[in-house]
Amino acid sequence: MGMNAVGAPPGARVGAPRERENTLLSFGRAAEHAAFAFVEFDVQVTKDGCPVIFHDDFILTRKTEVLYERRVTDLLLEDFLSYGVQKEPHKVSKPFLRRMEDGRVLAWSTEEDDYLCTLQEVFEHVSPHLGFNIELKFDDNIIYPCVNLNRALQAVLQVVFQYAGNRPLFFSTFQPDAARITRELQSVYPVLFLTEGGTAKHEDTRRNSLDEAIQVCHEYDLHGVVSEVRGVLKNPSAILKAQESNLAILTYGQLNNVREAVYVQYLMGVNGVIVDLVEEISNAVADFSKADLGQSRFSNSVDIGRRHESFSQQQLGFLLRLIPELIQQPH
Repeated sequence: MGMNAVGAPPGARVGAPRERENTLLSFGRAAEHAAFAFVEFDVQVTKDGCPVIFHDDFILTRKTEVLYERRVTDLLLEDFLSYGVQKEPHKVSKPFLRRMEDGRVLAWSTEEDDYLCTLQEVFEHVSPHLGFNIELKFDDNIIYPCVNLNRALQAVLQVVFQYAGNRPLFFSTFQPDAARITRELQSVYPVLFLTEGGTAKHEDTRRNSLDEAIQVCHEYDLHGVVSEVRGVLKNPSAILKAQESNLAILTYGQLNNVREAVYVQYLMGVNGVIVDLVEEISNAVADFSKADLGQSRFSNSVDIGRRHESFSQQQLGFLLRLIPELIQQPH
């Protein structure tokens, strides 16, 4: 869900951003964009207990041709902040690299860059009118004892309650126990469960389908589900189950930058879509209905379900023809 294309001009490729994701620079530009109600970012907690903004589980650098890879949560705050562009120009920085999905290690490539930052700095420096979707990030390959989850979540909540003020925000996470604990620790902010909706398999069966995600929401008193869009398209009956339980259903994924895919979800009754190309998709959604659609209460999303009506035969035909084509597209 990282907003790789924040600030990119209409039509820009998501993989070629003006600035790196999860930076004060990208959040500041989002705040200037009228179409943004919320911005999503990933929070991890350093070894010395400081919540920081970073997507990947590992951070990489290179010294004398040797590659060094460290887990973000194993670093002290000072070590973490020493990578890449420095807030104080006189400080020596480590080269900042990233491992791609295909295994290649590359330098971050953006037109502009900014220094790594903490959650506190984001609250302090980003316009209070911009809402936050705080993704609580944990490694898929680690089984976390509840005491470790609790310690990390307490650190995040301490910053939130000290600096959030009246800013709208909600939490989301792929880690079901983290979602449960966050809900138990506070009742001020909504907690949504992130799921790939069955498009990937995990040992924890709670993560393996949209139906399981809805069950997690029931068991842990969560407020809704954020699913990979293909999971919803493959299982449209889950939307009705969520609606009957008063759960929000949002989606994320590259397909949400395709207006036809958003239109399908509008017909299905999805509450909102999280997108990179916010202005383009917002304009497309405005054509779906003459209703006052406005903005969703959740995420950098377009509210597409407020005035949903029953399908016409023509709409149903369009939906049934389009879904297989969308699901089979490579991503």
